Amino acid sequence: MDTAHAARGRIRKVVIAGGGTAGWLAGCALAHQFRDLLDITLVESDQIGTIGVGESTVPPIRNFHRFLQIDEQEFLRAVAGTFKLAISFEGWRQPGDRYLHPFGPAGQGTWATPFHHFWLDSRRRGMPPSTLADFCLEGVAALADRFSLETRPQVNYAYHLDAGLYARFLRGIAERHGLVRVEGKIGEVERHAHSGDVAAVVLDDGRRLEGDLFIDCTGFRGLLIEQTLETGYEDWSHWLPCDRAIAVQTESAGGPVPYTRAIAHDAGWRWQIPLQHRVGNGLVYCSRYLSDDEAQARLMHDIESRPLREPRLVPFRTGRRLRTWNRNVVALGLTSGFVEPLESTSLHLTMSAIVRLIQLFPFEGISPALVDLFNDLSRAEAEHVRDFVILHYHATRRDGPMWAECRDMELPASLEQRLRAWRDRAHAWQLGDELFRVDSWAHVLMGQGVQPGPPHPLVRGLGDDALRQLLAGIRAQIAHTAAGMPSQQAFIASYCKASPGIWSAGVPAPV
Repeated sequence: MDTAHAARGRIRKVVIAGGGTAGWLAGCALAHQFRDLLDITLVESDQIGTIGVGESTVPPIRNFHRFLQIDEQEFLRAVAGTFKLAISFEGWRQPGDRYLHPFGPAGQGTWATPFHHFWLDSRRRGMPPSTLADFCLEGVAALADRFSLETRPQVNYAYHLDAGLYARFLRGIAERHGLVRVEGKIGEVERHAHSGDVAAVVLDDGRRLEGDLFIDCTGFRGLLIEQTLETGYEDWSHWLPCDRAIAVQTESAGGPVPYTRAIAHDAGWRWQIPLQHRVGNGLVYCSRYLSDDEAQARLMHDIESRPLREPRLVPFRTGRRLRTWNRNVVALGLTSGFVEPLESTSLHLTMSAIVRLIQLFPFEGISPALVDLFNDLSRAEAEHVRDFVILHYHATRRDGPMWAECRDMELPASLEQRLRAWRDRAHAWQLGDELFRVDSWAHVLMGQGVQPGPPHPLVRGLGDDALRQLLAGIRAQIAHTAAGMPSQQAFIASYCKASPGIWSAGVPAPV
């Protein structure tokens, strides 16, 4: 082997283009893991605003934080965070309906027969009506506004957080581990004449930042991965029609509930995310069926308290970059693609990609085999999340042209297979590395009104009395546990209450 050539391929200097949540997540993780092995620089401009509307997360964020040895109480105080046990879907099947997607396990199943089969058979036998969420501690506690870390087993939870404060928190950790932040706007991207790889980014003032590996966190524009390398993009808008969001922050109208609200309307849906100091609100919509002015007027009419700043328009395009890792550029966050805000997966996909990059990090040179593996895993993960989100739009009885279009659309083959298995024999499954587990699919399938086939025949071996006793015992234990939990506001006050000084300095005056 040409040792000189091999040496040139070694990765020692990493440049992160762009800050925001994705950039600082990457910087924090790489600096934490490789502090003595890499020279890491992050370049961002205070002149370029970040999207920052994603303030709701899913439970694996806690694993990522443990990986980085982040103290939960310190983190929650720094980001004015609250706890999230579920998502409340309102009006998705049809106006007036409501169902929960809680994060915890439902009931007690067996290796061969998940609990939802027992629950479905109880309905077939005419037992008292209930929802699947009634057999999930997280679902019952969410609706009762209860939260505690002292339950056994412990509840499965995620967070609501202030995205701007989160980026600031991560920046502090990254810089303590040696990352260097450069203030400036990238004006030009240089490429190696022979290899075509990215050689450097040049700032508007002429400063030149060379690197061996570049991480593109420049948002939807994809300054390196797309504008420079022309990687290409797979559009998913024929499955996920919404392409815009209007976001606004409002004063808190009461104590924060431990769930995100996702409220459907005739051209999309609206979110409501409670933090310690404010509420994040947004209207997601399809611009073919609702104008920007109409969307803003609707959101401002529907918010429940005084706005803290002017509403902000966020156009987006659902889909994914054809190659998340191309040459010596890795795209993260919105740069790599976007499903949409529903089910709160954006931060998770960023964290998952960062862990994947750390696992496959090319210290001795970029390996085509590992790049292909990274891209294949990234594609499969994004498509799994895509299918789960499409389900919410497709399985509906709502009126209106957008919902009719979604109801009649041709589905990805992978989602069609899941629906056939559910309709034929109430079968839902989860592969080992998939984010959404069996219970998640069952909650949403039932909540959206997708009728299942007959449950697994093994559940018929349980007699009526035994099944009734099983269900009653589960519900009684959950009710007892939830009743002993404090309200979320009371728990936060004793565990992670943020100081008003954390957010007051950076919050504009009310409009």
